[in-house]
Amino acid sequence: MKVEKREIRIQNVVASAAFNHPIDLDAVVKAFPHVEYRPKVFPGLAFRLKKPKTCALIFDTGRMVCTGAKSEREARRAILKVARELRAAGIIIPGKPEIKITNIVASGSLGGPIDLEALCERARLMYEPEQFPGAIYRMESPRVVFLIFSNGKIVCVGAKKEEDIYEAAENLRRRVEEMGVLYEEMP
Repeated sequence: MKVEKREIRIQNVVASAAFNHPIDLDAVVKAFPHVEYRPKVFPGLAFRLKKPKTCALIFDTGRMVCTGAKSEREARRAILKVARELRAAGIIIPGKPEIKITNIVASGSLGGPIDLEALCERARLMYEPEQFPGAIYRMESPRVVFLIFSNGKIVCVGAKKEEDIYEAAENLRRRVEEMGVLYEEMP
């Protein structure tokens, strides 16, 4: 049985942007009083958007990290929106930023309970149930890391493209089925 896209949900897309130009964070604070900036605690400024609901951490070096997006497209839109808002407030932001997706986190289900003891024994996975209830599976291609729980729930981290999430989940499902450690839930 194939893992459907609806069974895997993207929870967070992290993207970085380089403006290749320093940003005056004090000027941003003056123009946008709602931003969070405590330089003694953290060197970046938190610029939150309501739509798309994201948070951009802006650094004086001209770098930005955007978190909270639910897709690659939404992450790019958020970064470009922050850049537009900064420009509109008179903050110097030359050209378009170089945007790179750095991490995608997704969660989902394999469709049934997993015999984690057997899976870990056959696949030589990291599993310390006294310390953490899930097994850690590092997949080589696509290069992602899964947390696998006995109820069949999974968390996938480290993907750089959305399609990698779906391909990795399908590869994982196929592998646990081949090993005979996935028990399909009855309807």
